[in-house]
Amino acid sequence: MYSLAKLPKGQSALKTALRRSVSSKASSAGGVSVIGFENKGPAATSSLTVAIKAGSRFESTPGVAHVLKNFAFKATANASSLRTARETELYGGVLSAGLTREHLYLTAEFLRGDEEHFLSVLASVLSSSQFHAHELKELVLPVVQSEAVSAQSSPVELALDVAHNLAFRKGLGNSLYASPHYPVTIDDVKSFAQGAFSKNNVAVIGSGISTESLSQVVSQAFGSGSAAAGSSGLNTTSTSYYGGEARIPLDIHAPATSVPTVVIAYGSTSPAGPELKVLKHLLGGESALKWTPGSSPLSQAADKVPEGSAKAFLLPYSDAALFGVVVSAPTSPQLAGLAKEVAQILKSAGQGAKDDEVKRAIAKATFADASASETLQGLVANAGPALFAGGEVKSESFSGVSASSISKAASELLKSKPTVVSVGNVNVLPYA
Repeated sequence: MYSLAKLPKGQSALKTALRRSVSSKASSAGGVSVIGFENKGPAATSSLTVAIKAGSRFESTPGVAHVLKNFAFKATANASSLRTARETELYGGVLSAGLTREHLYLTAEFLRGDEEHFLSVLASVLSSSQFHAHELKELVLPVVQSEAVSAQSSPVELALDVAHNLAFRKGLGNSLYASPHYPVTIDDVKSFAQGAFSKNNVAVIGSGISTESLSQVVSQAFGSGSAAAGSSGLNTTSTSYYGGEARIPLDIHAPATSVPTVVIAYGSTSPAGPELKVLKHLLGGESALKWTPGSSPLSQAADKVPEGSAKAFLLPYSDAALFGVVVSAPTSPQLAGLAKEVAQILKSAGQGAKDDEVKRAIAKATFADASASETLQGLVANAGPALFAGGEVKSESFSGVSASSISKAASELLKSKPTVVSVGNVNVLPYA
């Protein structure tokens, strides 16, 4: 295997590309932060995403962010939901909405040249959504309930959602999904939307369009006459990390895809640095080649259990991070042994790593960071938080990462109390 420092002849361009930091400057239009990434290739499509600081951490009522997400593209002062859908189809576009713990995303994908129409659709959602009670009952809540049930039936989704609650309790600890135990009323939605849809709470990200062109379109759509409702934005408490343990029995009648799962994680109350991104790839869990287990510690551990899996993850937030491993196995007894081995690997994370291992992890982290921005989801996930932070949107720099800095970052992280969520036969699975 080649290291980044010793690429074969003819691949120096790849080495340069991996280390290059591509950045883009943001602008302001009509009081809204905007940034465009112009595609120089032959692609004939563009996209616009309105990022709103209205994730689940900001919600005043449990589940209201999830409900608001599913209210997107329903009736506005300009059009009914049917008209919006029909016109989108006539333009050959696609509308979608997504929710994270920090942001609500409204996205339109379309043929290049139709920016004005689709940005007006997105702007009307912010400025004149009607929030009819019958739409909540007939259109929104059935989808909300379906998404919540789907998440509950996935051991990994369930474990990560519970892990956030154990790690952070409030704010980032709020669930991404609405619960029938906490009904959301139409007044709850209206109140939350009023604070969320304010200009200082909104940023627009364009793909396949320059920042200059996007600024012109945004200025027209978000001018004084069509300003988003509200002016105060939403507030959240500062993040604290707690940790803890939860044990959830797995339904024996669950689908075959519902395998026993354990999440072992550690939290930080500061944004994730490049060292944690490299540590994720140093621990590994995913092979670079099909049909081979890989050489990383987690891959080697998981290879001992047929159909076992152990993958490191890093979930970064504006003021915190959650780092850990998702461990799965076909049966709870198999999972118990694998989870114990993974725990030992975590305890020694970053210690005694060889130079070649660190170089490979840095190369993987650099590639993952660069390739993420090649997808719309990755581009938005990178650009949205940077816009709200008032900074430059650019790829991560790993030039200062070394074996010693990784070891130091890992030691600091592991000082905190672990967060452990077990889903399976709790009579067999080990305690934290």
